[in-house]
Amino acid sequence: MDNTLTGIGTIAMNDFSSVQIGRRGAVQMPRPAPMHIVLFGAGHVGHALIKLLGSLPCVVQWVDERDELFPDETPANVQIEATDTPDAIVDAVPPGAYFLVMTHHHALDFSLAARIMRRRDFTYFGMIGSKTKRVKFERRLLDRGVDPDRLVEMTCPIGVAGIVDKAPAAIAVAVCAELLQIRTRQMVAQAATQKLYASV
Repeated sequence: MDNTLTGIGTIAMNDFSSVQIGRRGAVQMPRPAPMHIVLFGAGHVGHALIKLLGSLPCVVQWVDERDELFPDETPANVQIEATDTPDAIVDAVPPGAYFLVMTHHHALDFSLAARIMRRRDFTYFGMIGSKTKRVKFERRLLDRGVDPDRLVEMTCPIGVAGIVDKAPAAIAVAVCAELLQIRTRQMVAQAATQKLYASV
């Protein structure tokens, strides 16, 4: 092979490696850390969610009291937490977490909701349920001393609007879409902040 041609090829490749694809002047989106998702509930919707979350930029703690409901194998980014004290996990999760509550029991859902709302550093808190369930839980959270202005931090029902299918797979798609929307908004906000500081 001609060494001269090889050298030219190397130079050309090096030149192209610095080329930015996309519109000129576009703000380079920062790449955020993976979402830290805590999923309470190993029912049908939980299983459907895990299948999707396994291929998304996240790490997942999958929590349920019923060890027998967990599959033998899970995606590499999913950690199973079979525990009789799921409330304690809420306190141990690092700031910025995404909480998803969809257990088999309304009493447990509320216990987790009350525990999550004690924190002020989560990115997202979503709970499966109807608007009626939300109203009941809001009333009980207010009785527990939660600030009325903070009730908007609890998303219930969950998932992007417009998907009426109640099949577990459909709910899982709607929830994952909502999580990605929130993550994208964070990326845009971070990029805007970086641009602001860069212009000072």
